[in-house]
Amino acid sequence: MVPPLQNDVRRRALAAPSRAAGLLPHEWLCGGLLLFLWLRVVSAGGFLDRDGLSLLLILLLNILMLAVCTRRQSDRYWRSRLLFYALAMNLLYFLLGSAVPKIHPAMADEALQAVDQWLIGTHAAFYLERWVHPVVTEIFSFCYLWYLVYLFSSQIEYLSGDIEDAKAFYTGMFSIYAIGYLGYATVPALGPYLAMAEEFQVPLEGGWFTHITAQIVNSASNHVDIFPSLHVANSLYILLFDYRHKRCRFWLYLLPCTSLVIATLYLRYHYVIDVLSGIVLSLAALWLAHRLSTAEDNKKEINIRVALKQKRAHHRSVRRHRLRAGKAVRV
Repeated sequence: MVPPLQNDVRRRALAAPSRAAGLLPHEWLCGGLLLFLWLRVVSAGGFLDRDGLSLLLILLLNILMLAVCTRRQSDRYWRSRLLFYALAMNLLYFLLGSAVPKIHPAMADEALQAVDQWLIGTHAAFYLERWVHPVVTEIFSFCYLWYLVYLFSSQIEYLSGDIEDAKAFYTGMFSIYAIGYLGYATVPALGPYLAMAEEFQVPLEGGWFTHITAQIVNSASNHVDIFPSLHVANSLYILLFDYRHKRCRFWLYLLPCTSLVIATLYLRYHYVIDVLSGIVLSLAALWLAHRLSTAEDNKKEINIRVALKQKRAHHRSVRRHRLRAGKAVRV
């Protein structure tokens, strides 16, 4: 049984807001990415380039947000600080469509195809053509589309929950975004469905999910978002993070997420090397999130011990004072 004093101190220490100073890993990575992109775009198009000015604006807003929020450690400011990257990185995704061709005009599809050829001796999309069927295409299209639901619902759920879980989750998630976008900028590619379109023998036909998925990809893609696969990286990261923090969600999304890995290849959106790099990236992000969470837990445990020591010292001092006062009254 936990003593009442220890239980009270532990409860207060765990409920207290974090006072950790400094930047989280994803804040360093996202800031570094924005600076890198801005410098590259400016060197290619000049200081008045429209994409360069847009990148500079996001970078300055990032700096301003951190300057304000790092001085205030309340949950409200922490959630605003985390939310900024969800907004900024999604905006940056569309900006990359016009910015990346300025700094890397050549597409890297041939290089990625050569890596796949070396890895598996063929192209995965060609190999999977033998199993193409409207029903299979429809199922995989549903899984590919379901990724968006999983991605945004997870960001909302963790942001509105425990603040320490939110910090760990967002650190891993937007570290993936930062490194992934760096991949888009340095290894831009169209993907098999565009770069190898004329080489496929069997068309992908299906129902409503097939149609809407193809429509979203064709209209909303920035056409450089192939290496690494953030569909794979983000979905696997969220799934494994859910396994530790929200086990019910893990079981709910397990089948769609594992199917998504195959769907990226079957639907001809990614190369094998994209998928493999996405898996590695998700595991690295999970390690980073776990490390942050463990460090915060250790810090709170130390705070609990210090608080207990101070509380006990205070109680001993009060008892000594009362004993002395009692002796004085008797005298």
